[in-house]
Amino acid sequence: MIAAVSGCGTSAAQNTVASIDDLNGKKIGVQLKTTGETYASDVENAEVVRFNRGSDAAAALKKGVVDAVIIDDAPAKVFVGQNSGLHILEEPFADEEYGIAVGKNNPELLEKINDALDNLQNDGTLEQIKDAWIMGETTVTAYEGQDKTSYANGVMVMVTNAEFPPYESMAEDGSIIGIDIDIMKAVCDELDMQLEVQNTEFASVIVSVERGTADVAASGITITPERLEQVNFSKPYTQAKQVVIVRD
Repeated sequence: MIAAVSGCGTSAAQNTVASIDDLNGKKIGVQLKTTGETYASDVENAEVVRFNRGSDAAAALKKGVVDAVIIDDAPAKVFVGQNSGLHILEEPFADEEYGIAVGKNNPELLEKINDALDNLQNDGTLEQIKDAWIMGETTVTAYEGQDKTSYANGVMVMVTNAEFPPYESMAEDGSIIGIDIDIMKAVCDELDMQLEVQNTEFASVIVSVERGTADVAASGITITPERLEQVNFSKPYTQAKQVVIVRD
């Protein structure tokens, strides 16, 4: 069941979470099917409140519906910036690595993507893309590319959930933008393929690749043993942290 935040009062409850140890027995907001949900489920006596979007979890925290939110560090900074009265605990909850999900029946594509990521790492493109978005230097794109009229090796269909800034979000013109989109543009340029991005619920991104309705998934997806049972992952293209958002 997805929590709703409408109808709640506007005055936030007093903050009772000053450290990770204080999460025991608290209401913790998470985005559905994320590693934040997994971590919260392991907190002793905690009540896990699940939301379709991380931004909804942050809004619920501000209203006092939950006591804390566990989520990835980069979107946490965006949500805190959008909601006055919230801050991130200094102590990270966990360290993670993101990868590109590829179907288990497509090892050739996985190898090509890994080779492309190596090239983009060596020439500095990956760091340039990530730094531009995370440091706030760009709000549209940090990588132009994908400007050919035809591509020798066809189309790569990528599925994502555009609710996870700065990794992916919806632009005002309806296009999907962010770190993952720019990285996949660069990967596709390396492979002489045209990138097609499709938006779906986060809970569906792995399933889409597993079922073959998409070639890859890139959506700030943490590489975990459970997910590796469903799909393969590329080499990690970034390091991330799970953090805790609380009220001031």
